[in-house]
Amino acid sequence: SSADLIVEAASIKAARKLLIPALESSKKVMIMSVGSLADPSFLEEVRLRASEKGCKVYIPSGAIGGLDLLKAASLEEIRSVKLTTTKHPKSLANAPLLAEKNIEPGDIDKPTMLFAGTAREAINHLPANVNVAISLSLAGIGVDKTWVEVVADPQVKRNIHRIEIKGSFGRMSCQIENEHSPQNPKTSYLAALSAIATFKRAAQALQIGT
Repeated sequence: SSADLIVEAASIKAARKLLIPALESSKKVMIMSVGSLADPSFLEEVRLRASEKGCKVYIPSGAIGGLDLLKAASLEEIRSVKLTTTKHPKSLANAPLLAEKNIEPGDIDKPTMLFAGTAREAINHLPANVNVAISLSLAGIGVDKTWVEVVADPQVKRNIHRIEIKGSFGRMSCQIENEHSPQNPKTSYLAALSAIATFKRAAQALQIGT
């Protein structure tokens, strides 16, 4: 193909299958299924192939904010990074975690903590729902130190992400309430906008933000 840039927007499985061949073909790559990079050996292979071929790998911020601050703060000590994600139970349909717990989305009638653990554990149990946890991990202290909690709440109408960071820089907390993507209720509309913004930023001479 004469394409300069390959955009992965399918699944973690597809990303793991296609990223390396794309880089070996000297294509720049944008990764939407960031959960694929939770595997440290795969992440290292992606970095190595991109470096060998002189290619860029773009990871949009997705449905969250705060990555600029986290990247800058990571130059010194980061003591903790916590992500609390709250979604309507229907947004979690078909997640392996619900099958493991033998829970049907329609059975959840009040705010329910479904998961608490590391980002690495979170992406294994909720591969289509917490890719933002891996983005936070890559920008900060890694998948084994980033803490993730997932709440199913039948009363919420938006995908909500609350981020709390503590370190030598001070403290940061922010909450993003995302409208659902019209095409896919499992993800947020902002995720698609973030990909487009990443495209535009890559082509701009003036770079704003860390």
